[in-house]
Amino acid sequence: MTRFQTTLLLFLLTFLPVFPGEGMWLPLLVDRYNLEEMQKKGFRLSAEDIYSVNRPSMKDAVVRIGGCTGVVVSDQGLVLTNHHCAYRSIQSHSSVDNDYLTDGFWAMTTDEELPNPGLTVTFTVRMEDVTDRVLAVIDEGMDENERQAAIDAISRSIAEEAMEGTRYDADVNAFYFGSEYYLFVYEVFDDVRLVGAPPSSIGKFGGDTDNWMWPRHTGDFAFFRIYADSDNKPAGYSEENVPYSPPVSLPVSAGGVREGDFTMVYGFPGSTRQYLTSQAVEIITGLTNPHNIRLRDERLAIMGREMEKSDTVRIKYASKFAGVSNAWKRWQGENRGLARLDATGRKKALEDKFAAWVEDDAGRRERYGDLLPSFDSLYSRLEYYTLPMEYGREALYAIESVRFVNDFIRLTDAYLMNPEEYDADFLMVLLETATENFFRDYHRPIDRQVFGKMLEMYMDNIDEEFHPSFFEKVIDDFDSDFSLFASHVYNSSFFVSREGVDELLENYAADMAELIEDDILVRIVRDIRSLYIDRVTVAWHEVNDQLVPRYRLFVEGLRMMEPGRAFYPDANRTLRVAYGQVKGYSPRDAVYYEKYTTLSGVIDKNRSGISDYVIPQKLKELYDEGDFGSGSVDGEMRVGFIASNHTTGGNSGSPVINGDGQLIGINFDRVWEGTMSDIMFDPEKCRNISVDINYILFITERFAGAGHLLEEMTILQ
Repeated sequence: MTRFQTTLLLFLLTFLPVFPGEGMWLPLLVDRYNLEEMQKKGFRLSAEDIYSVNRPSMKDAVVRIGGCTGVVVSDQGLVLTNHHCAYRSIQSHSSVDNDYLTDGFWAMTTDEELPNPGLTVTFTVRMEDVTDRVLAVIDEGMDENERQAAIDAISRSIAEEAMEGTRYDADVNAFYFGSEYYLFVYEVFDDVRLVGAPPSSIGKFGGDTDNWMWPRHTGDFAFFRIYADSDNKPAGYSEENVPYSPPVSLPVSAGGVREGDFTMVYGFPGSTRQYLTSQAVEIITGLTNPHNIRLRDERLAIMGREMEKSDTVRIKYASKFAGVSNAWKRWQGENRGLARLDATGRKKALEDKFAAWVEDDAGRRERYGDLLPSFDSLYSRLEYYTLPMEYGREALYAIESVRFVNDFIRLTDAYLMNPEEYDADFLMVLLETATENFFRDYHRPIDRQVFGKMLEMYMDNIDEEFHPSFFEKVIDDFDSDFSLFASHVYNSSFFVSREGVDELLENYAADMAELIEDDILVRIVRDIRSLYIDRVTVAWHEVNDQLVPRYRLFVEGLRMMEPGRAFYPDANRTLRVAYGQVKGYSPRDAVYYEKYTTLSGVIDKNRSGISDYVIPQKLKELYDEGDFGSGSVDGEMRVGFIASNHTTGGNSGSPVINGDGQLIGINFDRVWEGTMSDIMFDPEKCRNISVDINYILFITERFAGAGHLLEEMTILQ
């Protein structure tokens, strides 16, 4: 940048506050930081309506379901979330004969609703600022390990105190890298049943073609129901359980959205990194994202080819493919967005401003004087280990059989080292369960090809210092042909077939150790583990452990430097509020995207002949008949809309709420031009994408014939 540009940017960073609507805020603190701005945007209720421990409030209708968010929409425990959040559950109940992924599933009575072992629904009972109690146990003389040990101990004590005499769970979570701490108390329900889901041609309409994109026409929703015991308390699955009666269920507004309408996304966002320094952004954009994109290119190509050959394989790998593709496309958008914003330059300008502020005061120089230079030093060290660390995750442990063997030997090692102290029968149950889960959705030809390609890319891109020793065998015995080596491994190992693992388990006891250690995949995995422990993981974590206290100081200093600015904490899967407005945007020069899409857009895309745009015949017929039911707005059937809410992963399934506290949609994605919002928010481009509640009602009632679900809801026009 020129000197003028740098000066101007420093001026803007000095006087420009957080953008209105930016941030994911603790609902406990909305009254302090956000309420006035929210009301200016059209919120017509109070902070107590959002969060209260004295009376039922919206927080009592917002749930964590699996790794997503959901919302209670009836007094019978009916929960709305995303189709992609329900995808694994739908897949688990699907077969070639009952292909619920393709055909959809709708329970017409509660007896037909399907249980989902392992899936839970979590309510936030309350949250409390416990910063003073936590920080009281530390002093300046502690090193970071001592500090963390003391904090862990007091946090456990606070959580146990909150749980004592209750049926609740509790956690204490750190904010601002450990400057503040909050207690969260939860109620967890284990009996969660699948109620309804549209076919993938609606729930995943647009597929990978439209993922992260706008205009979007995806009916990304599904219904679950929470079940409780006869006292309305959490209980494990039982036929005796009854639908849960919640304290709050959100009413539905079918009146349609308008430009500028207030929107609030209430959910459990997973992770953001708003306070990264310029060095960290450079590593992400120049190193990790490009390499990870290329690695996933290859995995997606392999899976896609095999899925096209067989419906059985397609069903098995549908969820895996979607998971790999999701981050692959997001990383590409993130890099483009950060480059467009000159994120590195803006971060450096903020750091220059911070350095000048520090230099201006002797006390600041003493506390923060070596902070920015230490970031330079630590990130230089971290960069050395970054690619090996990323290739460990995205190449070596992207191989399904490698992950399975790693888990298998982790369990068996404990037994084989101390058989007299270990419950052998319980170990067998764990191994049998792990084996059943692994081979349920496993296709050896995919895994074999991924194995060969990932190892080849690892050798080509990672310094020899970090090569596992078995690479020498590939070079010497297989002339560096990893495809040939993969065929050898997959023809030799017990662990790539159900029959092979069953044979191992039958010989479990005296012969098991010898059989396991002779297996070629076990030798490979042990080699990988040894390499990463000795040369990569420990060193990488050591550097990151040194970064944490420096970020704590950095954010502390930023908050002192700009006392008039409200700093929101990074997302960490705790309950948050984000607010904005229904609003279109311009993705590039001379192009403007409107705020909502309609069913006519679905039909137009279907006519293109692209496979991701295939739709059911019945949906075409309903469109031709104009049979939209009560969900029609101005003669249109609206499908999705965008708004300026700050969201991230974990917000999938979050309710989108209007200014009167009514449900208007379910959040499911962000626009591609705004995927950098985990690191840097841009109010002009960042938009969250939601499926319109009217489309949900239309598909449920008119397409699926499940109008009985609408009868449970409170629907307002």
